[in-house]
Amino acid sequence: MPHAETAGVEATPRTRLRWWTELPLILLVYACYSAGRLLARGDVSSAVDHGLAILDIEKALHLNAEHPLNRLFTSEPWLGVPADFWYASLHYLVTPALLVWLFRSRTVHYRAARTWLMTSTFIGLIGFTLLPTCPPRLLAESYGFVDTMAQYSSYGWWGGAASAPKGMGGMTNQYAAMPSLHVGWALWCGVILWRYGGTRLTKVAAVAYPLITTIVVMGTANHYFLDAAAGAAVMGVGLLLAPYVLRSADRIRARFGAEVAPVATASRDAVATGSTGSGNSVPVGSGGPVPVGSGDASSSIVSDGCQTSAGERIPRQRESRFATGAEPSASPQDAGDGAPAPAR
Repeated sequence: MPHAETAGVEATPRTRLRWWTELPLILLVYACYSAGRLLARGDVSSAVDHGLAILDIEKALHLNAEHPLNRLFTSEPWLGVPADFWYASLHYLVTPALLVWLFRSRTVHYRAARTWLMTSTFIGLIGFTLLPTCPPRLLAESYGFVDTMAQYSSYGWWGGAASAPKGMGGMTNQYAAMPSLHVGWALWCGVILWRYGGTRLTKVAAVAYPLITTIVVMGTANHYFLDAAAGAAVMGVGLLLAPYVLRSADRIRARFGAEVAPVATASRDAVATGSTGSGNSVPVGSGGPVPVGSGDASSSIVSDGCQTSAGERIPRQRESRFATGAEPSASPQDAGDGAPAPAR
C-alpha cells in the first residue's frame, strides 16, 4: 500500500523523483527569487523610513542587539572576517548540500522539504516587494553602524555591496532586508539536520547553524533582529502552506495525466484494430494486410484457405516432421508459447 502524504516534512513522494527534473526546478525557483529580489527595489527613501521604524520598535522593546554585536565585529577582525565569510558563503553551500543529501539518502522526505523551502522563499520575495527595508549598514553614520563587509572587503571576494562579488553590486537589491532569508534558510537547514541527521553532531549543528547565522547577520549590520524574526516566521508560514502546495501540484499532475491518457489509449487501439489514416479499419484475419504484433494471439489464420494446427508455424508442418502414428503428444515445445508446462 502506498504511503500517504502528511503535513510538514513527513510526506512521501507519489512518483519517483529524478535529478534531471529536480535540478532545473530548483534553479528556476532560485532564478525567479534572484530576479524578483533584484526588481523589487522600491523607493530608497521609503526603505530608509522602514529601517528606522524597525530600529525604533526594537529600541522600544529593548531588542536592539545589533549595535553591541556590530561594534564587536568591527573592533575584532578575528570575529568580523569569519563572520563576513559566513554571511557571504554558507547559504550558497549548506542549503544546496542538504537538498542533495535529502534527495539521495532521505528520498521519502525530500519532496515535502523541498516544497517547504521553495514556498517560504516565494513568501520572502513578497516581503521584499511590499516592504523594501534599508539594512543597518546603509543608514547614516550618525546611527552608529559600520559595514563590516566593506571594512573587511580586502579579505574576500565581496565588495561594499552586501555579499555581491566586487564590481557586481549593481546586480543585487541592497534594500531587501525584510525578512532575512539568510536566517530563514538556516532555520530550514537546522530542522532538517535535527529530524534526519541521526547523530549527536548533526543535532549540535542543527542548533548552532541558525543561531550563529542570526548573530552574524546582525553583527555584520546586514539585518535587524526583527528581520531575523521575520525570516523565521516566513519559514513557519511556508511549513503550514507546504501540504496545500503539494496537494495542488498533485491535482494538476493528475488532471494533466487524465487528459493525456485517452490520447495514448486511442493510439494503441488504432494500432490494435489496424485502423488506417482514412478512418477505415481492416479487421485482423479478413484477408487484408495484418499489422505486425497487433493480431489475436490465438488466431491460427495465415491467409485465406490455409490453416495451421496447434504448434505449427507453417501449414502441414507436422506431416513433414513426423510419420503417421508417430506423432508425439503435445509438449511445451510444440504446443505454442502460451501453453503451460507439464507438472513434474
